[in-house]
Amino acid sequence: MYIYSTNLEEIIEVLIRDFKDKTVVISLAENTNFDINELIECLVENDIQFIGGIFPKIIHNVQVFEQGMILTGFSDVEKTFLVEGLNTTDFEVPSLELDSTKDNFFFTFVDGLTTNLSLYLSELYSQFGSNMAYFGSGAGSLSLKQIPCVFNKDGIFQDAAVGFIAQSKVALGVKHGWKRVAGPFIATKTEKNVIKQINWQNAFEVYKTIVEEHGKAEIRKDNFFDISKAYPFGILKDNSEYVVRDPLSVTDEGELVCIGEVLENTVMDILKGDNETLVKAAEDAAEAVIDQLEFPHHAYISDCISRVLFLEDDYHLELEAILGKLYKNGKQIPLEGALTLGEISSFGDGYLQLFNKTVVIGLFEK
Repeated sequence: MYIYSTNLEEIIEVLIRDFKDKTVVISLAENTNFDINELIECLVENDIQFIGGIFPKIIHNVQVFEQGMILTGFSDVEKTFLVEGLNTTDFEVPSLELDSTKDNFFFTFVDGLTTNLSLYLSELYSQFGSNMAYFGSGAGSLSLKQIPCVFNKDGIFQDAAVGFIAQSKVALGVKHGWKRVAGPFIATKTEKNVIKQINWQNAFEVYKTIVEEHGKAEIRKDNFFDISKAYPFGILKDNSEYVVRDPLSVTDEGELVCIGEVLENTVMDILKGDNETLVKAAEDAAEAVIDQLEFPHHAYISDCISRVLFLEDDYHLELEAILGKLYKNGKQIPLEGALTLGEISSFGDGYLQLFNKTVVIGLFEK
């Protein structure tokens, strides 16, 4: 459900009326003129169970909004959680004894610019393994400056994650549409989400050579993201999509800063896409999920913000292609979600992954 109003009484009234006995996921557009702490206080006072994240923009069916919020309700939630301190390695993920005969899933919003995002996901998988499906989104600002961006009943946090564990049948679709143009290369020196060397050479110099050869345009520090948004890195996984890493910026030392960690000695390709391949990939992701559930109730989409920056005026074609496939039992399945800084899914080989520049669709029965 999309809500434009910032009137707290109206928002609470809607939540009590339409989301009784559900845990509410709040996806808030960052340009909303809103006191998030007042919202949290009102939600707690009214005993509404919730988690939330702040995103560059939010999605309702085929529309993108820079203000307002998306409210999504989930039933049969076992546990909500907050994990702080993701800028360190000293954090604890939740634990819970689960009935492995049930269809469990894990939903999470995480600070998309924290330094140990992939480690957080790895710790989750170590805790719960392949006994459940995983889905989530990287929150944060379009400015790519780190801000407090995930929230729950305890407040709003930076370098943190919120989420819940619930029961429902889930179908996951993950596609991106980017194709290899050069590689393979080895990330021979890295530090968390920073690539320092590629093939034992300065990372930016290697990347610059390839991108300028294919793009026919000079890439510099001041225009880096404008050009790099079309040339991500791809880490090839067996029987699955590339895991894409989005280079966001270059340091004075020629180091490439990405969303999500890149392990040292990772083998990577440089990718390129066009509007047609990206839109087709999004359509394929929707087609992949719709036949997996007999009675789908709603869909949540985590769609990378850099896709809309790349597609520009054609981005609506991506959402139209997705929604066009989300029909079941003669009904349109509603689509809602956010434009994100990192996409999270256990799609493909079953292992929990952080993606960039990717469409991740979660289809839920309840």
